[in-house]
Amino acid sequence: MREASPFQFRPGIGAIGVFAMLWLGLTLAVSLMPSSAVAGSQRSVLLATTTSVRDSGLLEALLPDFTQQTEINVRVIAVGTGAALRMGREGNADLLLTHAPTAEQALVDDGVARRRTPFMENHFVIAGPADDPAGIAATTTPEAALQAIAAAKARWVSRADDSGTHKREVALWKAAGLSPEAEWSGFVRTGSGMGLALQVAGEKRAYILSDIGTYLAFAKRIDLEILSRPSDSLRNVYSLIQLEESKFEHPLKTDEAEALEAYFLSAGTLERIGVFGRDRYGRALFTPIPTTHRATSAAVGVE
Repeated sequence: MREASPFQFRPGIGAIGVFAMLWLGLTLAVSLMPSSAVAGSQRSVLLATTTSVRDSGLLEALLPDFTQQTEINVRVIAVGTGAALRMGREGNADLLLTHAPTAEQALVDDGVARRRTPFMENHFVIAGPADDPAGIAATTTPEAALQAIAAAKARWVSRADDSGTHKREVALWKAAGLSPEAEWSGFVRTGSGMGLALQVAGEKRAYILSDIGTYLAFAKRIDLEILSRPSDSLRNVYSLIQLEESKFEHPLKTDEAEALEAYFLSAGTLERIGVFGRDRYGRALFTPIPTTHRATSAAVGVE
């Protein structure tokens, strides 16, 4: 069936009225655009990142200041880390912000990326219903927690989307001596981002692996509690991946990507990252990682 046009003649509306409506709509659309967009002069950069960073609210807090400082618009595509890394490998993004260290290093080793710069971290948690039917609060490691969940055939929600979180989940299942392809009636695979997966887990009263940032952002909506204990295997490192433009037939926005990287790594931004979430959640969602690398851009100054 052919889709109806949004601009159809209606009974009682003449041609002049239709054209007037079209003109009004066009005028409103243009008036809502930034002046630089209307002029076609605003520079832009495409950032491929993870849903966990987006869902935490961090980008919403940081990126407007970058655009104000540099007049560079940031277009954000938030997907699983696996998808973001594939975008980078194909040259379909200008800068990556991801959290899968082994897969990220593969881009560097293959010459697709010029550098990988870890710049902030938090940790993963296993959350679940307060009554804790699998008794994982009594376990001492995340691997033991997964063993208890599997033994009880308790409800479990997996993102199953090749994200950094899913990659870590798979690694934890394997470390626990269990198959990440396990099947039981309460095992649900969403193929979704972190926020949606948390909401599904909340609805089903299920266990789930989440980064702490997104968990805190959604905690009041899902009524799940953190039941895991801190562990090195739950450390969650986020890195900026600067791509090697010469590897691609089409040009990348390298200057703009360098400017955005410089902004993320600047002392002022790292300080803001270190306190982000404290006023709302009572604790910061991310911890800056000291780095000796400081990206610079000859084209744009970043404070």
